[in-house]
Amino acid sequence: MATKRISAAMEKALNTQMTQEAWQAQVYLSYAAWAEENHYAGISDFLYKHAHEEREHMFKILKFIINRGGKVKVDAIKAAPADPKDLGDCLKKLLGHEVDNSKLIDQLTDLAHKEKDWAALNFAQWFVKEQVEEETLFGNLLDKYVLATTKKEGNANLYEFDRDVAKAPQETAVPQEEKF
Repeated sequence: MATKRISAAMEKALNTQMTQEAWQAQVYLSYAAWAEENHYAGISDFLYKHAHEEREHMFKILKFIINRGGKVKVDAIKAAPADPKDLGDCLKKLLGHEVDNSKLIDQLTDLAHKEKDWAALNFAQWFVKEQVEEETLFGNLLDKYVLATTKKEGNANLYEFDRDVAKAPQETAVPQEEKF
């Protein structure tokens, strides 16, 4: 597209978020490999799928930048963090990553509003909704993990928890979308 309809600040912010989404994919990929190495087949499968979803977010941003006449800048991503200590630590860290990513999306949304870039604001709103889903999803998984491991003796429930995660959807409905 010959006409650039995106500010330099928005272009930079979107490229930064694109890199963040790529890093998020690496985190999920790393934790999925950790889960598989620790024989949590259901959890690893779930996290591999989530890594793919994060890559889709990255491509969504890439296409938006191009469609608005901007220049995509593909930067190196930092290494994934160290392996989690255990499954509970894994879920807590993933929830934390999603909360941190929500804050970055909020900054992107604020910039779009400040610039009165309504196309970018509309685009960012999709990510706001997505982050509500992500935080809810991982919060719910963490809650189930806590119930499975702290309410009963031993770790007998981990097998069933792993099986449940294997069937868990990659997204969840948020209250404002549910029909009553």
